[in-house]
Amino acid sequence: MEKNNIVKQWFDFANDDLITAKYLLDLHPLKLEIICYHCQQSAEKMLKGFLISKDIDPPKTHDLRLLRRMCGNLADGFNDIEEACIRLTAYGVQPRYPMGMEINESDMRQAIEDADRIMIYIYQSLGYPTDEM
Repeated sequence: MEKNNIVKQWFDFANDDLITAKYLLDLHPLKLEIICYHCQQSAEKMLKGFLISKDIDPPKTHDLRLLRRMCGNLADGFNDIEEACIRLTAYGVQPRYPMGMEINESDMRQAIEDADRIMIYIYQSLGYPTDEM
């Protein structure tokens, strides 16, 4: 499969995760952990898609800090999303298990903002349009 199609698929899956996270905002009670998990997954897929666009096979990891560092080795500016990656990394595994972390509504809203920011940043860094998001 052509590299551009693979990158597009990663970005499409990332977008689906973010759409799902936002859709779940209408649930009552809010499912904070699941929303945050989808935000982490969106960011992970965006970072991995970026790596693939640069001919790097991404590692099998949920650690957004590692993925961001790898992206930063290929392009300038990835320090701009460092804090967002740090915040989202914890949601990659913990929420799926009992006795996970305590997440409040403010954390969840920050997770959505962070995932949005990472997606927009990567789209812009690759010259993709962001007005259709």
